[in-house]
Amino acid sequence: MINPRVFGAIDIGASGGRVMAGIVDARRVELVAVHRFANGAVRRDGHLRWELGRLLTEVERGLAALARDFPQTESIGIDTWAVDYGLLDAAGRPLADPIAYRDERTATAVPRVDAAVDRARQYAINGLQHLPFTTLYQLDAERDGPLWDRAAHIVLLPDLIAHHLTGALSTEATNASTTGLVDVRTGDWSGELLAALGIDPGLLPAIEQPGTVRGRLRPELARRLGLDAAVTTVGSHDTASAVVGVPAADRDIAFVSSGTWSLVGVELDAPVLDEASRAANFTNERGVDDRIRYLRNVGGLWLLQECLRAWGVSGTPAALLAEAGALPTGGGVIDVDDAEFIAPGEMPERIAAALRRDGWPEPRTRAETVRVILDSLAGAYARTIEQASALSGRRVATVHVVGGGAQNEALCRLTAAATGREVVAGPTEATALGNVLVQARAHGAAPATLEEMRAGLAAGQQLRRYAPA
Repeated sequence: MINPRVFGAIDIGASGGRVMAGIVDARRVELVAVHRFANGAVRRDGHLRWELGRLLTEVERGLAALARDFPQTESIGIDTWAVDYGLLDAAGRPLADPIAYRDERTATAVPRVDAAVDRARQYAINGLQHLPFTTLYQLDAERDGPLWDRAAHIVLLPDLIAHHLTGALSTEATNASTTGLVDVRTGDWSGELLAALGIDPGLLPAIEQPGTVRGRLRPELARRLGLDAAVTTVGSHDTASAVVGVPAADRDIAFVSSGTWSLVGVELDAPVLDEASRAANFTNERGVDDRIRYLRNVGGLWLLQECLRAWGVSGTPAALLAEAGALPTGGGVIDVDDAEFIAPGEMPERIAAALRRDGWPEPRTRAETVRVILDSLAGAYARTIEQASALSGRRVATVHVVGGGAQNEALCRLTAAATGREVVAGPTEATALGNVLVQARAHGAAPATLEEMRAGLAAGQQLRRYAPA
């Protein structure tokens, strides 16, 4: 590469995080991982919480590694999972570690919120599928807690990290759209919903678009890390960045961002807000450049991750996946969207119980349990893609699987068979690529349109293709 430019991506998911260097030359992007770390919620003070202090420490370690290996880094972008937030006091200090979305605290909040604003009206305003852990439900539960009266700011996870790095407070638009508090038509906080739920609008920082320079690293932090760089807002909901990183040559596609969760849908220019869409529980989330990510949250690799954890197996064992993939179909399926699978713990037993309840035989081996998960996910992907296409009118010729699931050959092969469409698998690091490309464009180092950026990815990435059986 001749005079490449470097942009850093902080990309954190529910089970792990990474700091990547994105080396950009013309339309090509090369990613180099400089730091990886584990993540997970811990039970403390009666709740499942994210360890914010540890996450910030890992981010700083990653940035120090970035400074060491790529001192020319111009900018840093941050993406994480959606809906979770932290509370800051008037001095900008965290009041507690953020509570994780898998916590049970919203059980009583859901009926309260739905009584204040029925779900049909919620959908007409925010366009979101019903999920019991959406931020508006979490905030209603928060109001019953001891910290509400001390809170000066409600800050989503990636914006908490950006605040730590820069001292600046804003809310990034794609992640804001997942809270249930944004008007899907205007892209701004909904005064009607905030008033109905008794939330002071002053608690919510202003919404900022991807591609905006949030600020620069605080001088003390820049000196300590040896890195003087801007912090540029990207699609801070990791799925928004992942969709930017889909290497598609045209728009007649569906995407599956496959990780702890699977986000399955199509990209549109305008939301779909009719009753059929609401009844099908589809969501209209903001994407980069005001695109609409029309999708459903579908159960994901969390099911497999929890089984492996219960079995004491680290990583994702290739031999076990190959054994599962070689088994015949017909061993049973589960509803991967069932709320019974949201909480951690005893996943193999819960899967066996669900199969038994629905008249399927219980798995006799670990491989049979894994095959149930793979068949169930592939079937759910196929149903969701068909619904997304029918409800939106978007033709789907190809399915792009990005994220960790792109490495799962059995899952991709089964998805091609279930959908009857070609599956293009990869890149695994689509989220980091999308993060880097939005930064690069903001700083004049990438093409102007999403289509041009994606065409460059399609030409420059190693992809695997699976034909329908």
